Amino acid sequence: MHNIQLVVFDIAGTTVADKGDIAIAFIDACKKYGYEVAVEEVNKVMGFRKKDAIKTLLEKFYPEQEEDLYGIIEKIHDAFLHNMISFYENDSDLQPLPFAEQTFETLKQRGIKVALNTGFTKAITNTILKRLQWNKNGTIDHVISSDEVPKGRPHPYMIRSIMDALEIEAVKRVAKVGDTEVDVQEGRNTGCGLVVSVTTGAYTRQQLETYHPDYIINSLEELPALIQ
Repeated sequence: MHNIQLVVFDIAGTTVADKGDIAIAFIDACKKYGYEVAVEEVNKVMGFRKKDAIKTLLEKFYPEQEEDLYGIIEKIHDAFLHNMISFYENDSDLQPLPFAEQTFETLKQRGIKVALNTGFTKAITNTILKRLQWNKNGTIDHVISSDEVPKGRPHPYMIRSIMDALEIEAVKRVAKVGDTEVDVQEGRNTGCGLVVSVTTGAYTRQQLETYHPDYIINSLEELPALIQ
């Protein structure tokens, strides 16, 4: 149907379970430096590079910020980084979302490349991959984090970098799968041939519908049928 050669998946909320712990770590990092942000607002910036997410929230809710904005962003981000690495190293419940690994295997059996991209930094990403052993046995063909490119989502740099690494030339043969608004925007801005949203993360079906992905699915189990 779409002749897809590569599927690029988001991590948290799409392929890895998130019970709200990322938002909590984010809120705690902001609170450490005196900034209160509501979980509803944090969920709106899920999927973005985390420094960009912090900047967005501070500019929105603390526009009279007198201290060095970028210095504060660095401090909050460092606290978030520490919180998340500690969490992922120790969380006994860390696990793939249902059907994630089966979906990877099904796609690879069809000769389709499987990649991950994320708004996390490489340090956090590597912690997750190591815990899930996705950095072994060829489970994933390529992984990229937002601090490895000039700009994170919604810009196309991460997907374009994956395409270059895996020698995929036609962007219309790339599918993007994620759980947030910015995942959809990333797929559209890159020109992906297929953009799929999942309801397993930060956004509800009703919220995702407003961003007009090609499909909205409730589980990754539904994905292979969309990719013929």
